[in-house]
Amino acid sequence: MSSTFFIPAVNMMGVGSLDEAMTAIRNQGFRRALIVTDAGLAKAGVATKVAQLLNQQDIDSVLYDGAKPNPTVGNVEKGLDLLRSSQCDFVISLGGGSPHDCAKGIALCATNGGHISDYEGVDRSAKPQLPLVSINTTAGTASEMTRFCIITDEVRHVKMAIVDRNVTPLMSVNDPSLMVAMPKGLTAATGMDALTHAVEAYVSTAATPITDACALKAVTLIAENLRQAVETGSDMSARENMAYAQFLAGMAFNNASLGYVHAMAHQLGGFYDLPHGVCNAVLLPHVESFNASVCPARLRDVAQAMGVDIKNLNAEQGAQAALDAIRKLSKDIGIPAGLKELGAKLDDIPILAANAMKDACGLTNPRQAEQHDIEEIFRNAF
Repeated sequence: MSSTFFIPAVNMMGVGSLDEAMTAIRNQGFRRALIVTDAGLAKAGVATKVAQLLNQQDIDSVLYDGAKPNPTVGNVEKGLDLLRSSQCDFVISLGGGSPHDCAKGIALCATNGGHISDYEGVDRSAKPQLPLVSINTTAGTASEMTRFCIITDEVRHVKMAIVDRNVTPLMSVNDPSLMVAMPKGLTAATGMDALTHAVEAYVSTAATPITDACALKAVTLIAENLRQAVETGSDMSARENMAYAQFLAGMAFNNASLGYVHAMAHQLGGFYDLPHGVCNAVLLPHVESFNASVCPARLRDVAQAMGVDIKNLNAEQGAQAALDAIRKLSKDIGIPAGLKELGAKLDDIPILAANAMKDACGLTNPRQAEQHDIEEIFRNAF
């Protein structure tokens, strides 16, 4: 079976990589950037810092800070209007998954035309997007280096999954110095998002030896560093290790895809506007419990990567140990115990499950489900 490995052409990692990226951007010959970010980073002055660094390279920029926590079709359209009116020749996304996804939507429509909903699904675009440089400020989504773009349709109240090789950024930048200001809750949520990426990629039906290696190393780094990153945000070693972990997890799921955790979490985010990483964290042990009957040995590997001694455990026992380790990590970093705490409603489960069944992420889940199975997983997660 053949496979294709997708990743940005250039990926810069480590303290000081933001400065290095500016030289690389100048060498591309770009003249004017649309900086896509959120209101918080704009207010904190991070976007201004990036604009100043660009200016030092004789590159102009225009700021669009309208990316919401779950970016919408409307966010994309407003950013696209600004890009066109300002005659920008490339895009910079600055932030976590939300600005990156919003920027991808803008850049894709800039060259392909049409409406962002035209590209829902897999490889629906005809042309490469406008060049995108993604500067990451969180350690979780890996959207800065993936071909995934998640945009909320505010009319249908669903998250559209756009999986397209043409939304892969040209360049990704992971400078841990930009991550030290993340609050504990965001550090925890994005870290569990990264763990979910790694676990779902490892048990995916599209996994390969390359994605397996990336996924397991990501799991180990997260298990060893996430608690410390949450507790002591200024710990640069923990921050840098989490930056590498989320990037490795991104390499894994960008190529092996995901599973029902994401298919279900997308519905919670679209329906209730809930934080994606927290939804993933709550759902992860419940979905993997459903999957355990078909991939117990794989989940035992996850337990070992998380530091569990598995030498006296069979596959089924090892799988249970993985679920226990995931739950303990979530509890230790303050993730809510269930969907009820997030404000989800039991009465909404049928529509949430029906929409989850349509999500492209579910196609590579190791155990295929009927709608009643997804409904049961949702109920268990309350």
